[in-house]
Amino acid sequence: MIIGDLKEISGRTYPARRLTQNLVGGASPVQCENFAMGFVTLEPNGGQVPWHNQDQEEVYFVVSGRTEMCLGEERREMEAGQIVHIPSGVFHQMTNIGDEPATFVYCYGPAGDVAHWKQELAGNLPKAGVDVPKLPEGARPQCTDMPEGGPIII
Repeated sequence: MIIGDLKEISGRTYPARRLTQNLVGGASPVQCENFAMGFVTLEPNGGQVPWHNQDQEEVYFVVSGRTEMCLGEERREMEAGQIVHIPSGVFHQMTNIGDEPATFVYCYGPAGDVAHWKQELAGNLPKAGVDVPKLPEGARPQCTDMPEGGPIII
């Protein structure tokens, strides 16, 4: 039996001010072929999963805090206990709009890496409204800051 423990999974901090800890897949001791799952902590007042899309179908389940979810042309606030379905290929972004950390669980399938993690760490995430579709009207800006000290090679 393999048991993972969130307290023991260090995760990775991204330039958009979030910590992502793999619960299933990646650096986790738990591996599955058909899906990946993780726990994300968004820093207060703007921590973010920046505007991106991916081939995998995904869900986000908000555990704590207040967030702004952008999905395609829609923008809505979400709070603890709410879940959103993200269809394959649809651009999306989650931003913490509160004064406290916000946390959520993601699950996507099929399992595998998603390009936006590497793009963000390399400082070459496609820019909303320039390289990829624009964000919904009134959305918080996409974080495209270069990582401190330059690109991170993974």
